[in-house]
Amino acid sequence: MSMPVDERGFFGEFGGAYVPEMLYPNVKELQERYVAILGERGFQDELSLLLRDFAGRPTPLFEAKRLSEGLGCEVLLKREDLLHTGAHKINNTLGQILLAKRLGRRRIIAETGAGQHGVATATVCALMGLSCVVYMGEVDMKRQALNVGRMRLLGAEVRGVGSGSRTLKDATNEAMRDWIANPHDTHYIIGSVVGPHPFPDMVARFQSVISQEMREQCLTRGGRLPTHVVACVGGGSNAMGGFFHFIGDDGVALVGVEAAGCGLASGRSAATTALGQPGILHGSRTLFMQTEDGQVEEAHSISAGLDYPGIGPQHAHLFATGRVRYVSVTDTEALAAAKLLARREGIIPALESAHAIAALQGLSLSGADRVVVVLSGRGDKDMATYLEAFGEGISDGV
Repeated sequence: MSMPVDERGFFGEFGGAYVPEMLYPNVKELQERYVAILGERGFQDELSLLLRDFAGRPTPLFEAKRLSEGLGCEVLLKREDLLHTGAHKINNTLGQILLAKRLGRRRIIAETGAGQHGVATATVCALMGLSCVVYMGEVDMKRQALNVGRMRLLGAEVRGVGSGSRTLKDATNEAMRDWIANPHDTHYIIGSVVGPHPFPDMVARFQSVISQEMREQCLTRGGRLPTHVVACVGGGSNAMGGFFHFIGDDGVALVGVEAAGCGLASGRSAATTALGQPGILHGSRTLFMQTEDGQVEEAHSISAGLDYPGIGPQHAHLFATGRVRYVSVTDTEALAAAKLLARREGIIPALESAHAIAALQGLSLSGADRVVVVLSGRGDKDMATYLEAFGEGISDGV
């Protein structure tokens, strides 16, 4: 069973649509039409074909034998890193570009942090012949220069954002401003389960293919569901995709892994459930890190995709109800986990995904456990960070 959204776009006390008057018609149109469009047979057939032949679904469920030996239980990796463009983001952008075409929109905008959503958006715009503008913080443009180049090669205009912390939050702010200024011909492909209703529910539906496949693959392999599903959480789209079809299974523990950055008490963190309070952020009521006077607190993570001060409203609800356990992992721990996975399994993960791998050490696991980790993206984009962090230690054994 998935988690239903009510008619106002709320998951419990979190969600809704808090948007400027100029955006209301666009958001209202999406609210009124998205369920019907997504339910059309023609839409589903076209999306399924693209997910298979263009994106490369289904993705494998790989048994990480050496990692399993070290932890004393079965560890399976859901290989979203093997998708076209290198991350789970393509699941959502393919769905939203088909939706935008049915709504008659010819111009696409997006925000990006790690650059993976920006690349996925630029990719589907090139595929469908639509113009594309991607907003990206200047800090993220520097640490994710490879993805900036990929977006530009695909024909997208990448607009650097120099305000605030110059990261994902600020890129989202600028994309929202663009949508307000261009409401008639533009569709905003939000990259995570954040923003005003219906985006959190819609993005979760597009990403739910992850847990749909995981469920089928687990039952085919030994006839049993996982005991744990673990995924990193920034805004939270790969985690919602991984949790979606297990929310109603009480026997499956769901673990969301946030970025502790330099530590929870350091003032340089992005661990929203540990540090956040309820409020309105980017069009929905959710949890986010705030100053004493209610302003958005600057987030920090070594991983650009987790460098966000809030979480999606579904995650806020799952945290408040206790259905998902949220833990946090520091920059140092994530770097060590990335090297461990590379040396033990021959897989270099994205820094975001490395947080999920790092969290395994803190779980109470036994030989009977079957743990599925959503490996949300591959580490090509983070090689400069890895090389800088490890220095000469890059050649040390594990």
